[in-house]
Amino acid sequence: MDVMLLLKAAVMGLVEGATEFIPVSSTGHLILAGKWLGFDSYANHETFDVFIQLGAILAVVWLYRQKVFGVLAAAPRDPNARRLIWNLLIAFAPAALVGFFARDFIKEKLFDTTIVAIALVLGGIAILLVEHWHKTRVVTTESVDDIRPPTALGVGLAQLLSLVPGVSRSGATIMGGLSLGMSRLAATEFSFFLAIPVMVAASGFDLFKSRHLLSAADAPVFAVGFVVSFIAAMIVIRALIRFVSSNTFVPFAWYRIVVGLVLLAVAWTTRGG
Repeated sequence: MDVMLLLKAAVMGLVEGATEFIPVSSTGHLILAGKWLGFDSYANHETFDVFIQLGAILAVVWLYRQKVFGVLAAAPRDPNARRLIWNLLIAFAPAALVGFFARDFIKEKLFDTTIVAIALVLGGIAILLVEHWHKTRVVTTESVDDIRPPTALGVGLAQLLSLVPGVSRSGATIMGGLSLGMSRLAATEFSFFLAIPVMVAASGFDLFKSRHLLSAADAPVFAVGFVVSFIAAMIVIRALIRFVSSNTFVPFAWYRIVVGLVLLAVAWTTRGG
């Protein structure tokens, strides 16, 4: 058993769980962490990165289990439950279609440190602009139960931006929700719920395609990353819900800008040297 590999898997799980639901790009942070830790030399690191996302998703399902299973159980007789399900499917569709056809191009061409850095900076600027504009915006959607299909589609279209590593799925969907008149809590929780079909579908597809590459020897590495991701995501989700009740997303914007600029400086220095 390679203890160092397990420790690296734990760190990667921590990065995934800590960044999946805040607007800083978990994919971007996993790419960077993998390079810095040397974890990208692990043969199945790409499949591992996909698998540990399921740990983060399980945290959402567990924390919101009453809402999730209550909606599913009530759907046959409750129009509000059916509307939420339809809204999630509507928001899920754009990224599912584009991601399915562009998956190979994205992995081959866009998983690059410079692209991640630029996306972090531009995403941070976008958050600052949305937050400035949101100050004068009238909230028209207080909770996820109030979301209308056109608003759900708008969030789904915003999510397309997150196909570029470094943009952030949660950042795109939350900012998209705020721009469309959703409250901070509604936008954040809808982003959580939307992550369930999006990431289950994406992770399931990737795991199926790479199933022939996996062996029993990978099980401990994957298990450590999954568990750490689940625990970290549980902590972050609870903290984020408390945070958005009385704060803006501006701190995350500045974090993105600073990290992105540092990465660009490092890349430029390395290239220059």
